[in-house]
Amino acid sequence: MISNLLYAKVGIGLSLLLHFLSGCTAINPIPVDEPLAVSSSFNHDSYKGVLTTYVDEQGRVDYAGLKQQPDNLDLYYDSITRYSPDSNPELFPGKPYELAYWINAYNAGALKTVITYYPIKSVLEVKNPVLLFFFPDNAGFFYFQRLTFGGATTSLYYLENEVIRKRYDEPRIHFALNCASIGCPHLPRTPFTGADLDSQLDFETRKFLAEQRNFYIDHDKKAIFLSSIFKWYKEDFTKWYQERYPLSTPSLLDYIELYLSKNQQVALERVRANYTIDFIPYDWGLNSQ
Repeated sequence: MISNLLYAKVGIGLSLLLHFLSGCTAINPIPVDEPLAVSSSFNHDSYKGVLTTYVDEQGRVDYAGLKQQPDNLDLYYDSITRYSPDSNPELFPGKPYELAYWINAYNAGALKTVITYYPIKSVLEVKNPVLLFFFPDNAGFFYFQRLTFGGATTSLYYLENEVIRKRYDEPRIHFALNCASIGCPHLPRTPFTGADLDSQLDFETRKFLAEQRNFYIDHDKKAIFLSSIFKWYKEDFTKWYQERYPLSTPSLLDYIELYLSKNQQVALERVRANYTIDFIPYDWGLNSQ
């Protein structure tokens, strides 16, 4: 959720150099007494304990409570620092299991980062290194915090853009990744799993578009308003649609219509030819209870 253009301008070589010179903060696991026992597959049980205890039905997080009692999060983060689909592919019997891991790892990494700095009211309070003030405001949280997944240390920015988006042709991930902000999709109270991933992603996409904060039609302004997520990742949605409907020239509305309710579809069809598309400002306030 950081400007890709800026990083393109910086260049790969300079970007790598910044990793070493910019004062990135390492978010290390807390040693646990009994590390996760992994046999034939990776499990998300400890993460489930975090979600059911500290996340409510609106996807808001009790960060104060989680910071006081982080045992399950520490256990889960310890496990994802040790194992990943890259380091231990034998634990993940297919792409849905890999992708479920990466989504959960991203969301857990965001939780771990928040409680490292809590109390804060926004991820924007996690500042960039002083000499790199020209980076986007949210780079402090998403780029300069270094988390570990399967022995490889990286950032949430890299995980989202170079692993999840690049490897998996699945735009519904944008309604599953939670960036610890009010503008994000709600954080589910159950982990994503390989066996149920398709239905879970479908559910989260439909839920996201059912909320007026993410999609609504303003007849006075003759405009269709969409979450800024659709502006930032437009190509992910239209490219996916183009690959499956090759005779069309898709727009964002073609994609979202696949996941709207019948009433929403009817309302959209009535106006889409004559209304403009506008985007709802993103709320970076912390998604706390």
